[in-house]
Amino acid sequence: MRSLPRYSSFVNPHKAQDSFTARTVFEYLIIVFGIFPMALMVNWVLLPHAFVGGGLTGICSMIYYLTDGLFPSIFPEYGGAIPVWLTTFVFNAILLIIAGLTVGWRFCIRTMVGVAAITFWYRVIPILQEPIIADPWLGAIVGGFVFGLSLGAVIACNGSSGGTDIVAMIINHYRDISMGNIMLLCDIVIILSAFFLPVPERMLTEGTNPLYLQIKRVLCGVCMTVSYTVAVDWLLGRIHQSVQFLIYSSKYAEIATAINTTVNRGVTILDGTGWYSKQPVKVISVLVRKPESALVLTIVHEIDPNALVSQANVTGVFGSGFDSIKKQ
Repeated sequence: MRSLPRYSSFVNPHKAQDSFTARTVFEYLIIVFGIFPMALMVNWVLLPHAFVGGGLTGICSMIYYLTDGLFPSIFPEYGGAIPVWLTTFVFNAILLIIAGLTVGWRFCIRTMVGVAAITFWYRVIPILQEPIIADPWLGAIVGGFVFGLSLGAVIACNGSSGGTDIVAMIINHYRDISMGNIMLLCDIVIILSAFFLPVPERMLTEGTNPLYLQIKRVLCGVCMTVSYTVAVDWLLGRIHQSVQFLIYSSKYAEIATAINTTVNRGVTILDGTGWYSKQPVKVISVLVRKPESALVLTIVHEIDPNALVSQANVTGVFGSGFDSIKKQ
């Protein structure tokens, strides 16, 4: 068998400390720079269109709209409105202190990095007067999807941009309520409250009904939230998708050793009986991440091209080397 490359330590680093350190650094870089597209969509799509999304971003954007022109001497570059980066930092700082005192500081480290990153990006990225996507419905869909992909990448690295994530974590610590349900409820309340916000004068054209614009703002916020939720689920589903292999081969020992040493995955040998031949057989059972499946098939083909291989996608795998078991 020709020499096979050892699988990337970033995908499966659980066996070596140096690989673990490399992965940790890599994940922190993803958290810091992965948040950039989120801030870009907020400052280039959400705020110029006067949308109100879910989470803390929605609350901070509402404050931005409500304070427009009230503090011209303090925030001249924002038209006198309290900037989103400032309210994001203040609210998250308060929530992080509460979370640190209740849940524990160990759980807040990556969230602190995420909060610092999103505050920085909100501050350095200019808010456009005209949205980069002129059509509001297309802006809600595309902006939400890009926002969701960015958020999904951060979540995949066990990171967070703060906001309602922290609120959900605190409530979940004391009450047996799903974090997903808490965040969904927060999003619904925040988006619906946008109906009572005054419509910006620049959006009031002759003959336009303000009630229509208020309803449109809420529906666009819902559309944006649905879009980013779909994007998050899609990305996390792709990243965390795993594959189960059942491999039938007389060269099971060689294949199992190659998978164990090359892919860094545990292998289980099952005893079976071929009903046609009535002969005992050995079956290799192995679980791998989706990106690792091609390497497993390559190993099998190199050792035993006549092997029988069954491959099936699995919804979730929890344990060593995969996702940690969490309370839902």
